[in-house]
Amino acid sequence: MSASPSRRPAVRINWGEVTTMVAAFVLAFLVGALLMVFSDPDVSSKWAYFFSRPSDALSASWDKVSSAYGALLRGSLGSWKAFTDTTASAAPLICGGLGLAVAFRSGLFNIGAQGQAIWGAIAAAWVGFHFTGLPMLVHLPIAIIAGLLAGAIWGGIAGWLRAATGAHEVIVTIMLNYVASLTLAWLLGTHYFLRPGRSDPIAPEVQWTATFPRVEGGQLHLGFFLALLAAVAVWWVMERSSIGFRLRAVGANPHAAATAGMSVSRSTVVAMLISGGLAGLAGVQAALGPGDFGLPTPLSAGLVGSIGFDAITVALLGRSKPGGVVLAGLLFGALHAGGLAMQSQAGTPLTLTTVLQALIVMFVAAPRLVRTLVPFLKARRNRPAELVGGASAQGGVSA
Repeated sequence: MSASPSRRPAVRINWGEVTTMVAAFVLAFLVGALLMVFSDPDVSSKWAYFFSRPSDALSASWDKVSSAYGALLRGSLGSWKAFTDTTASAAPLICGGLGLAVAFRSGLFNIGAQGQAIWGAIAAAWVGFHFTGLPMLVHLPIAIIAGLLAGAIWGGIAGWLRAATGAHEVIVTIMLNYVASLTLAWLLGTHYFLRPGRSDPIAPEVQWTATFPRVEGGQLHLGFFLALLAAVAVWWVMERSSIGFRLRAVGANPHAAATAGMSVSRSTVVAMLISGGLAGLAGVQAALGPGDFGLPTPLSAGLVGSIGFDAITVALLGRSKPGGVVLAGLLFGALHAGGLAMQSQAGTPLTLTTVLQALIVMFVAAPRLVRTLVPFLKARRNRPAELVGGASAQGGVSA
């Protein structure tokens, strides 16, 4: 009597793509190691007499690379405090990356996450320091919602202009980034945002009741769990809801979606509202996340940093999928947290972590280059994907 086939959908695992991804990371760290070796005068000088005493150059190079990467690992995952520093750095990147992933999958290239994050930080910080005497259960949610709405409105402006006038969202969002940053600089000079008794552009401190609660002994705070919750919400919206289906359909082929009766203009506005809201949540993370002494860093021109632009690489590295964005955000958070340890413990410039990020994105985005540099991957390129969890390839889901 033959066994009945399993009804579970088969999961298609593309091992060639997985191997290429791993090779991309290995190549990035190898190139980073070469940069460390030949940018250090003491180590590079030993390579001048390599053929007479090769052990000197090899041992010095190994000591340099192992100490740097060891410090990177310890600074990002080597202790509870290091791990929480990684999560604190990753939280805003995950939120911003999720916002851009929604736009990318909807056929829009949102370059305005920086401006949307700035407005999210402005709104959240203003609610945080303007209202006093509120309990945390009221104050904190209002500040979060204010930041979400501010980012959504700023992103919705670009979406409406695209839908109503055909203005390209890349140009519009880039210009809106400048508007947001210059508006923040102006606001910090007004009496509404300028800290009393100060002439430098810095806002009052956010009340503790509007601060993300954190776990003692580290920087793990509520904002990181909100970022994970946002990832689950984005997955459900994009993969399980009718709104997500329309967004994906418009992103795949707007003409076919319009023929099927879907409103392309409405989907454009909705996608940018969601994208801007999530980018605004990244700004909320920067404004309400606990700083070195438990309280958030006061609102200033450089508070958001380059979160919006870094989120672009996070979304691209995560292939615009919520799970991938979370992993990419954690990776970049680890590189940021570990980079400080590399600088202090191994004497490696902090800019090397930025170079590593760029190398990882470059190799991941260019799989053909990776296969060229790693010849054995060519043999795996055309291998059929392995099916796990099902009896046949029918109904399989690409991993």
